[in-house]
Amino acid sequence: MRQGIGFKDMRAFFAIVEEGNISHAAQRLDVAQPALSRQMKRLEEKLNVKLFERGSRRIRLTEAGRVLYGRVENIIGMVDGTVREITEIGTGAKGSIRIGTITSSGAMILPDLISEFHNVYPGVTFEIWEAEGARILELLDSHMIEIAITRTQVDNLAYDLLVLPNEPLVMVMNAKNPCGDSADVVKLSELKNQPLILPLRWKSIFEANCKKAGFTPEIICVSDSVVQDLLMVKMNLGSAMIPISSRRLLTDGDLIYKRIIEPEMTTHTVVSWLKNQTLSMACNNFLAMFKKIFMKDDIK
Repeated sequence: MRQGIGFKDMRAFFAIVEEGNISHAAQRLDVAQPALSRQMKRLEEKLNVKLFERGSRRIRLTEAGRVLYGRVENIIGMVDGTVREITEIGTGAKGSIRIGTITSSGAMILPDLISEFHNVYPGVTFEIWEAEGARILELLDSHMIEIAITRTQVDNLAYDLLVLPNEPLVMVMNAKNPCGDSADVVKLSELKNQPLILPLRWKSIFEANCKKAGFTPEIICVSDSVVQDLLMVKMNLGSAMIPISSRRLLTDGDLIYKRIIEPEMTTHTVVSWLKNQTLSMACNNFLAMFKKIFMKDDIK
């Protein structure tokens, strides 16, 4: 049974053709010239065909040699390309990062972070899933995503965490129908009898604060979609509560925001991933950049 051609033989044959003679190819491969000549002789014997036309100072290929060179060039290119791709994935230069986020946190973090990351690692792509917090953690548990960005309470026994500092909640209002005497803040008591649009995650604490202030809030809609909430405010249906970091979504001049005071209400963003899970190098690089951009030096 005739033996097939090995990858070592392909490398040697390719080097000889590329260099134009055996002497230069031997130097490139760091082998002795006689040994390389014998290797090619054995290759021709295995294939039962002549690959080179002898007697010329520069290597000339036979018809069989030209066919083999075309095939070997493709094979070596594919193998080298695969090795480069695997190496790049190992260093985080390529690959895909799967992220799940709630709207309010994603709008604050991801655009700037992905832009900065893409400048450093242009070969890395992203898959972004958007849902409410509980669903995002379900996706994380099922390994559909690698990183979760939420504002929900996260079990630090099951997940590794990065927690951003607290940020104030604000009320977004239609500029034609503002609420409160101040231009920058609104007292909780000034929201009495005002139609309100609240995210579910803050509804209970908001109602509790209103009860302490002596009134029941007029909640016309409970919605975790920041974009939808802002559209309702634009239509003058009421005022909507959002984190102050989401103010970048206020691209419409008809909308204004005021920080809630007496009492102030705050929230924070949590970035989490499963404990004991080996993250891709691209994910590790992404988290390192997140820490560099968003985290304080004293936060691990």
